[in-house]
This record gives sequence, C-alpha cells and structure tokens, in this order.
Amino acid sequence: MSSYIAVFSGVLLLAVLGTPLARKLGLRIEAVDQPDPTRKVHTVPTPRLGGVAIFASTLIVTLLLGGRYNLGQLTGILVGSTMVSLLGFFDDRFTMSPWAKLLGQLVAAGLVMSTGVHITSLPWDWLDYSVTLVWLIGITNAFNLLDNMDGLSGGIAAIAAGYFALMCSFSGQYLVGALSVAVMAACIGFLFYNWNPATIFMGDSGSLFLGFILATIGIKLAFPQNVTFVTWMIPILVLGVPIFDTTLVTISRLKRRLNPLTTPGKDHSSHRLTYAGLSSREAVLVLYILGFILGMVAIYVTQAGPLDGYLMGVITVSVGLYALWTMERKPFWPPG
Repeated sequence: MSSYIAVFSGVLLLAVLGTPLARKLGLRIEAVDQPDPTRKVHTVPTPRLGGVAIFASTLIVTLLLGGRYNLGQLTGILVGSTMVSLLGFFDDRFTMSPWAKLLGQLVAAGLVMSTGVHITSLPWDWLDYSVTLVWLIGITNAFNLLDNMDGLSGGIAAIAAGYFALMCSFSGQYLVGALSVAVMAACIGFLFYNWNPATIFMGDSGSLFLGFILATIGIKLAFPQNVTFVTWMIPILVLGVPIFDTTLVTISRLKRRLNPLTTPGKDHSSHRLTYAGLSSREAVLVLYILGFILGMVAIYVTQAGPLDGYLMGVITVSVGLYALWTMERKPFWPPG
C-alpha cells in the first residue's frame, strides 16, 4: 500500500504540473480543437495535447519501476504505448488518415504480442493472437471514441485503472497494480483541467495511449483464486462503458449507412443523455456511476463460481442490449 501511495502521489503531482505546460505547447504549435456545432460540444478553441502530460507522467514512473518487470514485456509495452501516443500526437497536430493510425496501432499491438503479452487461454495459438489483436485495437479506439465530452474519457479511464489496481492487490500483482495506479493518478491530475468547462483536451495522444495501456493491463491481470473459464470476462466488465459506447455508435451508424470508423458526430451515449435532458456534467457523472457499477460487478465475478459468474454476465449483457435498444429512440435519439 505504501508503494501505491508513493506512485499515486508522484504521478498526480507530475500530471498536475505537466498539464498546464502541455496546454502552452498546444497553443504554441497550434494543436487546437476548433468548435464545430455539427459534431462537437465545446464552443471555444481548446488545446488538445493534454495526453502528452498523461503519457509522460505515467512513463516516468513506469521507467522507475522498470527493473522489477519482465524486461522484454516492459520494453514491448513502453514502445507500443509510445507508438500509439505519438500517432495521436501527430494526428492532433497534422490530422492523419484513420487507416494510417490503424496501421500504426497494428504494428504496436504486434510488438507487444511478440514479447509474450497476449491471451493464452484459448485452444489454439492463432486464436489467442487474433483475440488479443482485436482486444488491443478495439479498446484503444474505444477510448478514442469515448473522448467526446469534457472529463469523460479521463474519468472512465481513472475508474477502470483504479479497479485494475484493486484487483492486482487481491492477487499479489503489485507491479501491474502500480502501473494501474500510475494511470489512475495521471488521469485524475489531468481532470483538474479537463472537467467541464475544460481548458485542455487530452486529444488522440491521450485517448489512444489510455486505451492501449488499459487493454494491456487487462491482458496482464491474473486471478489465481478462480478459473479462466470465469475470469475472462472481468476486463470486459471493467471497460464496459467504452465498449458500450463504441457498440452503440457502430450499430447506429451502420443502420444509417455511415462508416462507423470515419464518421464523426454527436451520437455517443453522452450526447444522447443530454438529448434526454441532462446537462453535460450530469451525463458524464451518469457514465461515471455506470463505470463504478460495472467495476463492482467485475469484483464480484473475481470470486464467483461458473454459475454465478455467467449469470451475472448474462444479466449485464441483457441490460446492455436493452440500453442499446432504448438509446436508439426518443428522447435519446434523434434530437429534436
């Protein structure tokens, strides 16, 4: 616990001090998100390099802990997460093709998997690697899509990282837990400036990094007190909010014959909650509460037997499907 507190305090301080510097950098190099009433909520030009502070503060602590990790896996995780953060940085500044970003993410994911960070519980190696690739790329882009309202992506990432840290402490994975604590602290430090009304956005450099690193932590989680037949669903539950939001916009855009990967718009779960009458802050808080609830369900599943675990999984999926159906209709959608 003392190590967790030291990591949390150090990263929090770095993020609180570093985010204003990232804001100045964003203004200087003109990495600024301009208002667009058709697809964005903010109304004033806002720097979008907050992810640089999140990445840098997390990276510093990870390097300090580096001697205790598996060196090969640590190198893969650091290089892979750096690659996706740099991709996001260049997109924030110059605007990259979505396919170029996807190619870079595939390279980063392949590098991480080559060091042994991948799922190992499926019957065939090719299936292990395939599912790992889908997981890494999917969660990385889910957080990118979730970054659509002040405080949302950073807050959900902080909640997820906090639950991962708690689970690591239960199973004795203190080093993976310390990395989770670092991510949580970096997000909280950033939220001092990103809470509505935000003075800085994390941009793709932050959202892609958070998605990638949390997806990697989800793979590294171990639950020796339970069986993989049950525990495979735990990272999915913890990251349920970005998974739900991505599923919602993907289905909705496909129904409207739009490309779900390249079509921007105010059709995310947070936007739909505001269409139903909530303020932006209230919509974000509702999704925070959902993140906390899903994390508690995941904690329960860590100790559940197969019957109880799958019953809870079925209930959660059923509620999610009902929510998908409901949010495709008024008052959640379409507006007006």
